[in-house]
Amino acid sequence: MSFRASVGVLATVFLLPATGLAAESLPPIKSTSANAVPQCVTPGRLMAFVKDRNPQLSSEHQKIAVEYMRHGETLGIRWDYAFFQMVVETGYLTFEREKGRRGNVRSSQNNFAGLGSTGRGVAGESFADVSTGVLAHLQHVLMYSGEPIEAPVAERTQKVIEWKVLDSWRAGIKGPMTYAHLSEKWANTKAYGSMIAKHAEIFAEHFCNTPDPAPELLAEARPEQQRDTARARPTAQTVAQSEEAAAPRTSHRPTVSGRELAQRAVEEAQARGETRRSSLGGAGLGALATEGEAPPAATPAIETASLGAGARANALPPASSQPSEQTSPLSPLMQAASTVGGMLKSITQPPPAPPAPTASSSCRVWTASYGGSKAILIKAPTAEGISYTVLDVNEGAEKREAAAYIAAYAKGGHIESTFTSQIQALEKAFELCPEG
Repeated sequence: MSFRASVGVLATVFLLPATGLAAESLPPIKSTSANAVPQCVTPGRLMAFVKDRNPQLSSEHQKIAVEYMRHGETLGIRWDYAFFQMVVETGYLTFEREKGRRGNVRSSQNNFAGLGSTGRGVAGESFADVSTGVLAHLQHVLMYSGEPIEAPVAERTQKVIEWKVLDSWRAGIKGPMTYAHLSEKWANTKAYGSMIAKHAEIFAEHFCNTPDPAPELLAEARPEQQRDTARARPTAQTVAQSEEAAAPRTSHRPTVSGRELAQRAVEEAQARGETRRSSLGGAGLGALATEGEAPPAATPAIETASLGAGARANALPPASSQPSEQTSPLSPLMQAASTVGGMLKSITQPPPAPPAPTASSSCRVWTASYGGSKAILIKAPTAEGISYTVLDVNEGAEKREAAAYIAAYAKGGHIESTFTSQIQALEKAFELCPEG
């Protein structure tokens, strides 16, 4: 746990440019509504971040970010900064120091924070697998906050608790325990915390504002949530809720591959100089959960189609009304894609109504929005075949809004899958229904 014994710290110093980042900028250890892990920090993006510096990442570590998210959310901590600490400790999971020299801790130990490695060749503890090693690290981090740890995985954690070596130090800290406090005690130097902060900055700048390259890892990190979502069906309660919730407006999308549509949307947004990260799947590292809170489901708002004049919010009609194809406003994502192929002919004119489906049609792709940044793909039977609707939902109200939409406009439908952005959902929709 000492600075000298950290496996990858010296290697990381040589990998990173000089930084003026202060360790004091690091967030509290325990997560709260005002200190939540940003939505853009997903296992897929984190693994891309690691592989960018370590292209030869070992097979056993390909999904380590899944374990950090899974255990971190269970423990209720800011697991993203624990992940960045792991990157510092292990040298991007190379377990090397400067000039390729091996550190005291080896990859086979599954010890990602140097627990028990006190220098001078002491290797520290070993854990049975990657998941157990990650849990040991996160429990040790949580211990710093004073939170009771039942049956700690690491012997080092158990000893620190029994010896009460942190008690007097912790008592002198006013306010919540932060990663800045942890870093200074962990390594006896503020430089350690600054390195963690620098890695967080690099991730935010280069990976947080890009499409998630492996959204399936998010489902692996939250298996219970995925199962609950997949089983969601309209009930008497959700139908009643749908009468209270505002109905999303729906529009038909032209035939185009999901991947092409997503790529064009990103390019169009960049060409316009658009800087809102939320429209491309990222909220920005360190953003508070209170920023951009979803509006109440009873009065959702979405943006009207605009090609540079700015977006404005319109209240939607009640759920009992039918969705209008001719007056459908577009989501921020589709604003970026709307110029492709001349989907919008002017700022003031709504998109034209799609042609009536023919009897030979087997599937259709639609978009609908409650104004949120997350997306749910809904599959439902129709007279012509199958409809796939990409429904933008608000964080914290995903199930209720999806159930309300299904009850009102997708009878007999179900949630096919969930995504962190509209781009991913559209790509999947057009994969399932190429004719759109």
